[in-house]
Parts: sequence; structure tokens; C-alpha cells
Amino acid sequence: MARHKVYVDGFTHPDFHPVVSTLRDIVGQFGGGAGVCIYHHGEVVADIWAGQRNRAGAPWLSDTMAPSFSTTKGVASTLLHILVDRGLLDYDDRVCDHWPEFAQAGKEHITVRQVLSHQSGLYHIRQMIDHADRMRDWPHMIAAIEKASPIHTPGTHTGYHGLTYGFLVGELVRRVSGQPIPQLVRDLIVRPLGLDGMYIGAPRAVLHRAAELIWPGQSRGLLNLEGTAPGRAILQAAHMVGGLLRPIGLQLDLDSILDSLAPRGIGAFDFGSPDTLRATIPAANGLFTARSLARMYAALAGGGELDGTRLLSRRTLSRATRVQDRTHGRRVIPWDMRWRLGYHGVATTYGIPRRAFGHFGFGGSGAWADPERNLSVGLIVNAGFGTPFGDIRILRIGGAALRCSEKRLDRRPIAAPPERRLRSVPAALGAN
Repeated sequence: MARHKVYVDGFTHPDFHPVVSTLRDIVGQFGGGAGVCIYHHGEVVADIWAGQRNRAGAPWLSDTMAPSFSTTKGVASTLLHILVDRGLLDYDDRVCDHWPEFAQAGKEHITVRQVLSHQSGLYHIRQMIDHADRMRDWPHMIAAIEKASPIHTPGTHTGYHGLTYGFLVGELVRRVSGQPIPQLVRDLIVRPLGLDGMYIGAPRAVLHRAAELIWPGQSRGLLNLEGTAPGRAILQAAHMVGGLLRPIGLQLDLDSILDSLAPRGIGAFDFGSPDTLRATIPAANGLFTARSLARMYAALAGGGELDGTRLLSRRTLSRATRVQDRTHGRRVIPWDMRWRLGYHGVATTYGIPRRAFGHFGFGGSGAWADPERNLSVGLIVNAGFGTPFGDIRILRIGGAALRCSEKRLDRRPIAAPPERRLRSVPAALGAN
């Protein structure tokens, strides 16, 4: 099938111009639209966007935001680290020290560290709630988690808390600060860094900036695993994939995958609806610009500080980004994610930056920081289908950014980047 011509708008430093062609390629391949922002040595070196923000073909704009799924976890985790930095809690505290009602059903010894490293055994949302719609109801979710028993002894396995993570972290930060997540995001990250679009629980007034999710038909089939022919086919295929992985030492545990990622009714749950975007689901419903994600991670890549604003102390940042115990058995995800505290390791098509950390999201988005290169990357998208940890798009954008940073002749902190203006997005994007 012939691809439509894709126009890219924004600006890029000449050293990072290959990122433009990468963005053009991935939008041409996956459709929809996307935004990319990259910081190097504390300066913007790429701030570009392309494609369509909705099914009607309206062009992606400079201020377009996109629902970004698990990329949200990196923002929620950063909030908690800021509160640790301020002495309101510590990673080795018991959760119930700050959230007394949590100490039920065998959870009294679970630590903040175990929650952040996905070792608390509380990923089984499918067993906690009767329908995915409950995720919009914060009190219901907190009560369900309080009553739940760990699915394994805490600390003995690493099991990705795909949807419960945000409620665990969110209630912790609410308890120690007295403020809800949307306000904390605004007060602790957005205002200090001057961000233009970062919400977990967006106000109605900004929803007109949200890109529409444009998913292919098979994506909804993949989400709807309950009693449909596509769902049964997916489960059969997953069983077959699991058989192929066993000889190389990887065990695909379908029960844990469904428990973590597929509460009943998830196939009909609309992550892009106004009701969902206005709710607080800190593991999955963040609404971001790429510019805001990249700027937050630029502060983390720069030792916790950007443009004179300190987000985190170096000491707390070092603790937060240290790789955690990797000897535990794995559930939900059978491979090593190199978990830090709320962030995972980073892979790109250009290699694996050893010290980089961040979080990728279902559908292709992602953001990360590399302190070794003082580099940060943010990508938002609204179309296509991927894994719970992004897809080839974030790997390619990250690879292009990494390659460009490695090839720069001048490794010293750069001055304000010379702008390379790109061709504007036409009103009727997509014409050949």
C-alpha cells in the first residue's frame, strides 16, 4: 500500500536532522500523527511534529497532546521521588506507615521500594475489580487494593503492575502530601519547569488539544480477550509464542498477563474519552506533549536540574535510578526490564545506553533520560498498536537521537540551537 507524503513541522539542530526523516518514516508507516522532542546538554535540539491528530485529518499542531498510557508511570514515579527528596517518605518505609488501611490481607510488610520495583505482588487488577470502568473511580480502586491479598509473597517475584501501579503510587503521594495527583503534577513538575502540556487527570479546558486515538481494528481485538473469536485467536497465538520462548529460558505466563493488563471490560474501555482523560489513572491516562516529557527527563538527565530549577537532588536521583535486585522470578513480562524505582532500562535501534532510564507506553509512546550523554527523548503518538512498552517507533526515535548525540563533534554544552525550519504541515495532510 502506497504511503502518503508526510510533512514535518517544527525545528531541529542540524546535528539532529536525521531525527526528522525518522519521524517522517514512522508516521508514514503507522499513520496518525506524532510529536518528538529531544534535549541535549540542557538545550532543545529537536522539537518536531507530523501527521494527523484525528480521523478527520486535522493536522498535528505544536501544542497537540496525546494519551500516552504507561509512559505516565515515569511521571507518577518522578512525583514520588520529589516527595522522598523532601523527606515525606523513604523507599524502605512500609507502605502502611503512610497508608494505614493498606495493612490488610498480608500486606503489612510491603515497602515503597517493592511497589516501585513491581515486587509487591499486587498486579492482579483482574481479580480486584469487576469491570475496567472502575478505574475511573479513585475511592473504589483504593478500597479494592486495600482489601486485596498479594498474589505472591512480596519481594519474591517481579510482576509488572500494569494498571495498579498508578493507584499504589498515587495513593502514597496523596497520603504523604495531602494533595491529589493532578495538583501535584502541576505544582511539583509543570510549574517549576514551565511545561506546556503534562496532565494526569486533565481539566476539561485543555481537552481540545488532545489527539484522537486512531487504532486499527485488530487493536481492539487484541484488547478484547473475553469471549470473542479474535480474543480466542490471540490467546491461542500467545500459547504458541509461549512454547517458542521456553527453549530459550523465557516463560510466558498468560494468567499473570491477563491479571495485570486485562480487567474485564477492557476491550470496550475508551482510553481517549473525555471521562477517562479527566479521571486519575496514574499508570495509564497521562496526557502529554513530547516537549513536556523531554523537558522533565532533561532535568533528570542533567543531574536533577535544568535551567537553574532543581527537580531532584543528585543523591535522591542516584537512589531512584539504581537498578534493583534482578534475581527474582518474573511474572507478566518474562524478560529483564532492568527496573529502577519506577523507571525501566532503555533500548534503542542504536544500542542500549547503559545508564538510561525512563518509561515506554502501550501504543508506541515513550520518554527517557541518559545522564551519561545528558540526553533526553520524548515521543507521543496517536495511532498504531504496540506492546505495553511501546514499539519500534520509540526504539527508532531513541536510536536516531543516540546516534546523533554520538556523532556530534562538539561535546560541550551547546548554546541556543540554530533553528532549521521545516516545511509546514498542510491543512489537508495526507495528499500525495
